[in-house]
Amino acid sequence: MSTPHNSAVKGDFAKTVLMPGDPLRAAYIAENFLKDARLVNNVRGVQGYTGLYKDVPVSVMASGMGMPSIGIYSHELFHFYDVENIIRVGSAGALTAKLNMKDVVLGQAACTNSNFSHQFGLSGVLSPVADYELLETAVNVARKSGASWAVGSFLSSDIFYNKADDSLKWAEYGVLAVEMESAALYWNAMEAGKRALTICTVSDSVVTGEGLPAEERQTGFTQMMEIALDTAVEMAKK
Repeated sequence: MSTPHNSAVKGDFAKTVLMPGDPLRAAYIAENFLKDARLVNNVRGVQGYTGLYKDVPVSVMASGMGMPSIGIYSHELFHFYDVENIIRVGSAGALTAKLNMKDVVLGQAACTNSNFSHQFGLSGVLSPVADYELLETAVNVARKSGASWAVGSFLSSDIFYNKADDSLKWAEYGVLAVEMESAALYWNAMEAGKRALTICTVSDSVVTGEGLPAEERQTGFTQMMEIALDTAVEMAKK
């Protein structure tokens, strides 16, 4: 079946889907890493592909920007397309001087200023966390990758142009980097009984003011992509 946001049919998506925010990054991954990649969705230009990586079926589809957007696409993949694992591959802003440009961050949890979880009707706060098996698998892959990487918490913010300018406050509680999608992804995975993990590359720093150009964010984060793809291969063996 198709959805209002996805023209694919059941079976078009692999069990593991990589989700960059940018549709052009999705196309880059499909064209440069997947064998026999085919376009399975292009509703609203949100490109989704399925192909083979090291002979294992893997899909990649963009999520768009922000929690409302990834909330839609991840919900549909989990509930309508039998996807078991979603690995977000995106960019993040460092909240600590310990992280450098292009370092890879694996998100064990996602602090947030979002009210996304209100929909679940719980009387407390549901902590949005990554699936441990998926995280452990990615850590083992990262150890062999040669990348500079860290494991820690993200701040998933609903706001990009933050008038309160309080992002660095989160660093006082050990939060490593800020992005805009992981909390909703983790909550959706937990509600669906599925697995999710965010792997981000540091594209800018709230601490130093450094930043990478848009083109490099689109095509230059190959270590993150390879860690996510190799994690998909390892999960297929389990």
